[in-house]
Amino acid sequence: MFDEIMKKFENSPSQQAVVRLLLERGFSVNDDGRVVSGGIEIPNTGIAREIDVDRRVVDATTDELLKDEELRRIFQNISAIASLKDLAPVLDLTVLTVYVDDASESGIIIDVTDRIAARDITIRQLFTTDPEFADTPSLTIITDVELPGDLINDIRALSFVHRIEIE
Repeated sequence: MFDEIMKKFENSPSQQAVVRLLLERGFSVNDDGRVVSGGIEIPNTGIAREIDVDRRVVDATTDELLKDEELRRIFQNISAIASLKDLAPVLDLTVLTVYVDDASESGIIIDVTDRIAARDITIRQLFTTDPEFADTPSLTIITDVELPGDLINDIRALSFVHRIEIE
């Protein structure tokens, strides 16, 4: 689906950058063509500054999104989910990020979470990056406790794991 959306903006890399940002951040577009997170309006100048485009590019992109009925349905129904990842150091949480070679392989999440659950470790939050949005797909797991070294080695040894990071 991501490729289909980007294809509609293939003649404008700047508009593609706006679309990518909206999708990555979970921002939607309201009926007035304004970028919003929930009911909070995000100024187009801030979006433009973030991706180094002119504010008018953001305006033109949101106009195009609203003109296309399929895109309108998508971009009016996106929502953001809060992440504990950036708060982990403050809340004394552990962040394990598993980078995979092939995100289309089935069983990745269950293989990793089963190993964590077998140690009676509670997972506070889990999220994945969509392989269509990320160059390096990953699975991020946030726990209340530090992960034991043998568990980390066990996860690292899984066939689909490219690399892991622990914060």
